[in-house]
Amino acid sequence: MVPLKLIFAGTPAFAVPTLRALLDAGQDIRAVYTQPDRPAGRGRRLTASPVKEAAMAAGLLVLQPPSLRDSTAIRSLDSHGADLMVVVAYGQLLPPPVLSAPRLGCVNVHASLLPRWRGAAPIVRCLLAGDRESGVTIMSMEAGLDTGPMYLRRAIPVEPEETGRSLHDKLAALGAAALLDALPSIADGTSIPERQNEAQATYARKLAKEEARVDWARSAAELHLRLHAFDPWPVAHTKLGELGLRLWESELPGSNVGAEPPGRIVRADKTGIDVATGKGLLRITRLQPSGKRPMLAAEFLNARRLAGETFG
Repeated sequence: MVPLKLIFAGTPAFAVPTLRALLDAGQDIRAVYTQPDRPAGRGRRLTASPVKEAAMAAGLLVLQPPSLRDSTAIRSLDSHGADLMVVVAYGQLLPPPVLSAPRLGCVNVHASLLPRWRGAAPIVRCLLAGDRESGVTIMSMEAGLDTGPMYLRRAIPVEPEETGRSLHDKLAALGAAALLDALPSIADGTSIPERQNEAQATYARKLAKEEARVDWARSAAELHLRLHAFDPWPVAHTKLGELGLRLWESELPGSNVGAEPPGRIVRADKTGIDVATGKGLLRITRLQPSGKRPMLAAEFLNARRLAGETFG
């Protein structure tokens, strides 16, 4: 196909594989839009987004308007004469004048099988719900939040020990490949997008750090899912006395817990730390004390005895 004149809009690491795939395919990227640099890290230094870093390394024009709703930003975007705008986790809703500016409109690479998990956190919500399937959707954008008609959906299984980190990486690569497959028929007008079934829509609300605080009254099976889903952020966390702990990996030993209260440590040895929950035992195998690096439970136990203590 003849290269399209593209505008690319994206911000986090999830969007980088798609940007690179478009470049490798010889597409004509006229400009890259990404969110303004934000304070990050303990020093709160202004930090460029992963998309900005990738775009600058490729020598692309990078634009970071705080909003695309003012007339100056819209005129600037329109000046690129784009055929199509590709949007991947950009970080803000596009107003109607932006959606209609490119000749072919705007397409979005979304990290779920729409209409399931519209919104900001589809990967984590998928894992928290225990979904056995995930995927990506290439859709035509409209004013609603992830409500546009779909050009292509591509599914993959969710593995039993899938984490937010591993599913993120799989879907980022899958989204890039799916977009390249969809582009030719979008460009020549032969692809007719399919409307979403509103009755099947679910909403993936934005994550809050407090959601990752471990409630030991939940079942072991649910907590096991949550530990996986919250890797790499916001990371499941709990307390042991005054010590804060981030919990990275767990197992389900399949033992009954008896009458122990939720959070009580019933066993701690080189295989892990077995904790009573609302239903069953959860074995913590990798954790991170506040201010230290992640470590295996066996290493953590070298410094203290835990049996009989209580998390939370």
